[in-house]
Amino acid sequence: MDNREEVREFLTSRRAKISPEQADLPAGSRRRVPGLRRSEVAALADVSVEYYAKLERGNLAGVSPAVLDSVARALQLDDAERAHLLNLAHAADGTDILTRPRRRRTQGLPQVHRSLQWTLDAITAGPAVVCNGRMDILAANPLARAFYADLFANAANQQNLARFQFLDPASHRFYPDWDLFADMAVAMLHAQAGRNPYDKDLHDLVGELSTRVGEFRTRWGAHNVRRHGTGTKRFQHPAIGELILAYEVLDLAAEPGLSMTIYTAEPGSPSEEGLSLLASLAATEDSTPATQHPQAEAPRRTRR
Repeated sequence: MDNREEVREFLTSRRAKISPEQADLPAGSRRRVPGLRRSEVAALADVSVEYYAKLERGNLAGVSPAVLDSVARALQLDDAERAHLLNLAHAADGTDILTRPRRRRTQGLPQVHRSLQWTLDAITAGPAVVCNGRMDILAANPLARAFYADLFANAANQQNLARFQFLDPASHRFYPDWDLFADMAVAMLHAQAGRNPYDKDLHDLVGELSTRVGEFRTRWGAHNVRRHGTGTKRFQHPAIGELILAYEVLDLAAEPGLSMTIYTAEPGSPSEEGLSLLASLAATEDSTPATQHPQAEAPRRTRR
């Protein structure tokens, strides 16, 4: 994931998505490329064609925020795409070095602070997990472990949502809208690659999935980005059946690069009843948090 290549392919793909009509330009009859021409984007951004061509060749180092904002407007970038462009520019000139998540030298997944695990355990109405930008589940409350039973049951998933999505056949049952979830997963990984292009573990994950799964490779080549913030998702749990859950994602100020996702059901809905039943089932099993403090007892595998 070389930064210049990522910049080049991202800008080219965004330009290809905009029709002349969307940019209030005449369509013409001799267009040999999809979307806008470089010259048209340059004019909309109020920069020279030569300068924009340099940007699209991958050279964002030293580009001013005003120019980046003009290019973002010309390409009609949404908030996630605009943030991705800024992250690519910061990585190109090295100004992102102070904001990169700290590299933790641990074997396997890093452990969260025990007070964060206590916070997760206090959430009993819905599944709650802490993840990093690579979609590793670093900690979970008991209801989340029951919710993601198939993911935790297969050691090959390595507690990673992207690996579960693309490598575990159980994901096709768990996600009835599998294509939508796949699009979201790849777009979130792409956004993370822009935020932290020096993450070797992310490079390795993307390389493995690109090599093994054509559906991932195709989506990665589309260069779409997404911020995971709030919304509603539909699941098909193996023990409970259909669950329609709202989710909120909260960035953790004390743990840069980590976020907490909390799922809830509409009050009085069948999904709320389903979560209550799942909580009852989880309480009868030998379930432990996904990640515990180093001094605590090592977690045991959930039995189903």
